[in-house]
Amino acid sequence: MTAWARFRERRWSGPLLALVSGLAAALAHPPFGFLPGLLGYAALLYLIDGADAERPLRSAFWRGWLAGLGYFGLSTWWVGEAFLVDAAVHGWMAPFAVSAMAAGLALFWGLAALANRWMRPASVWRILTFAGAFAALEWARGHILTGFPWNLIGETWRAGSAPSQAAALVGAYGLTWITLAIASAPSVWREGRAGRLALGAAAAGLVALYGYGAFVLSKPVGPSGPTTVRIVQADIKQDLKWDAERFAQIVQAYVSLTATPYADKPVDVVIWPEGAVPAAVNDYLAPGSWVRQAIVDSLVPGQVLLIGGYRYEGAVDRPTYYNSLVALRRGASDLELVGIYDKHRLVPFGEYLPAERFLTAIGFKTLAHLGDSFTTGPAPAPLRISPDLLVQPLICYESLFPGLARPDPSVRALINVSNDAWFGVTSGPPQHLNLASYRAIESARPLLRATPTGISGVIDARGRLAPGASLGLGKSGVIDAQIPGVGEVTPYDDFGDAAFWALLLISGVASARLRIGKTSSSIAR
Repeated sequence: MTAWARFRERRWSGPLLALVSGLAAALAHPPFGFLPGLLGYAALLYLIDGADAERPLRSAFWRGWLAGLGYFGLSTWWVGEAFLVDAAVHGWMAPFAVSAMAAGLALFWGLAALANRWMRPASVWRILTFAGAFAALEWARGHILTGFPWNLIGETWRAGSAPSQAAALVGAYGLTWITLAIASAPSVWREGRAGRLALGAAAAGLVALYGYGAFVLSKPVGPSGPTTVRIVQADIKQDLKWDAERFAQIVQAYVSLTATPYADKPVDVVIWPEGAVPAAVNDYLAPGSWVRQAIVDSLVPGQVLLIGGYRYEGAVDRPTYYNSLVALRRGASDLELVGIYDKHRLVPFGEYLPAERFLTAIGFKTLAHLGDSFTTGPAPAPLRISPDLLVQPLICYESLFPGLARPDPSVRALINVSNDAWFGVTSGPPQHLNLASYRAIESARPLLRATPTGISGVIDARGRLAPGASLGLGKSGVIDAQIPGVGEVTPYDDFGDAAFWALLLISGVASARLRIGKTSSSIAR
């Protein structure tokens, strides 16, 4: 008996391999970029429908859940960093929050494995049922309780790379199906001629994915427009923001960078990140405040400032809070309000508490030291900041959602302000940059991204960081650039997730074929 055979006889070998397969799949994502990790999906399919296909249904769920635990544990460990910003109060929650998040998100993978196994796919068609089951549950993960589509499987490919360009055709969910179908094919390569044909088809699909992307990347994007922007990154760490003694220093850091001399003429638009100034917008922009005057002095007449922050409305004793992007124009001697965008998709347990009345009643809100929830803004809509410039804001978490704001054809750019300072120097910020860049690919619109501590940058309509137009983690400075050109209207712009649903239909037909074939075989016997 070989060492492998002895290992496979161990009761714990299957669960261990499932956990490892999830970890491998997570390593394929940026910033790790270990693309052979995609073979983790082939290993998982082998574990739930290959060598151990006779095990009970609960085994499939358990192994899918363990794979998800590995995947989400590695993909979202950076969440714990947010609890260490105020470690004395929240630090004890970090391990519980990270493990609970990974375990909860892993339920989607467990259900996907269960659904796939329920189909009892005994032929190479199981590649398609596997792709359909997991892609469908990834879609569910992106929608339930406002959704948390962090590191969708289709977004494994580095944004701006050749394979990522398929998102313009089918969106991130459609690319999830394609990635799963290709990556899981090696699990059937030993199954005779059909297995070899399936592997060959997957290889051809991979070549097509790279070939199409290379073709798209070889084509020029539309010319850059005349509008110029300055993105300001002051590198203010999150644990310093709420020190009252540092408030003036923080404001001074932003206004000093904003007023940095220009190499050429002054830019048209200045962008500050989400949470740049640690106070309510209403308060620090109140008429006559020294902060308002400092901002006025840092701008050139006619410039527009986009600034992310929280604001309130309503009665003093019961205010309504919004997470907003505020557009202001510097007039002759003061600021003029141009427009406000209120965040529509809020972070569960971060910006709002699901079932708030119940959880408050049982004391969870007090135990977790949670403040008042933000109020959901209206459905995302473009913001006109000048007669010839229409932009689509996406505040932080909103940039994770495919199709959340399929832009008006007149939109010139997506604006993503985010406060990634919460997550320090971890894998969180570079992953967030990668995920946000997919929105540029899907819409063929450039994306302008501003964060307090990095990574800020100008992303073109193909999802690529413009050369010399980024500031990494822990860097302070400004990015001056022209807004890149807009690409041609994409199929995803026109049809949204229609291609994704068509791919799920293919999986459904494959599953039905398997079940009908099994029923016929049973009757014949």
